[in-house]
Parts: sequence; structure tokens; C-alpha cells
Amino acid sequence: MKPISPIIHGIIDYATVGLFLAAPSLLGFGGTAALLSYLLAGVHLLMTVLSNMPLGLLKLVPMRLHALVELIVGPSLIGLALFAPMLVSGAQVFFIVAGIAIFLVWRLTDYPAAATT
Repeated sequence: MKPISPIIHGIIDYATVGLFLAAPSLLGFGGTAALLSYLLAGVHLLMTVLSNMPLGLLKLVPMRLHALVELIVGPSLIGLALFAPMLVSGAQVFFIVAGIAIFLVWRLTDYPAAATT
């Protein structure tokens, strides 16, 4: 059994949206890195609101697709920061940590339980 329930996952998702929105101001980065952070906040919010989980509002996106997106986004953020640092100048560490966190949440979430709630 995985320790992150669908409800906790939803809370983490909404908190992640807030973090991506606040990070440019809190950490002092701008340009492409800030734009990417705001874009990720929007995509994450949309995915969470649309997902078929307890805290999803419209329940249109199956949790299987939600999980796949997180599996892609987490490592992609790490790769972006490591292999294209000029795109996230001044925010490499933020995107690496965010990528690791998203991957860990993906790995530790009990996605099948979302189908039963």
C-alpha cells in the first residue's frame, strides 16, 4: 500500500499550484523561469480540477492520465534544469527540487484508491 491517499494527493496538488505561483516572487527569479513557473501552476490547477479524484471538481480526467502527466513532468523539470539551464536561469535548483517532489508524489500515491472514492 502506498502512503499518499487520493485526498492527500489532491491537497498536495493544490499546494503545488500555490508554490508554482509564488516561487518567482519568493525566490526572486524572472524571465522564462517565471513564465514556466506560472504556466506549470496553470496546467497543474487545470489537471487537478479536472481529475477524477476526491478533490477534483469536474472529474473528467482519469487518474491514470493524471498519474502519467506527473510521471512525465517530474523528470522533465529535472532534465530541463540540468540540460537547458539557460531557460531557467536563476531557478535551476527550484525546478530540480520541484521535479523530484512531483516524481516522489507520483511514486508514493495510491492511484487505484482514487477510483473507489
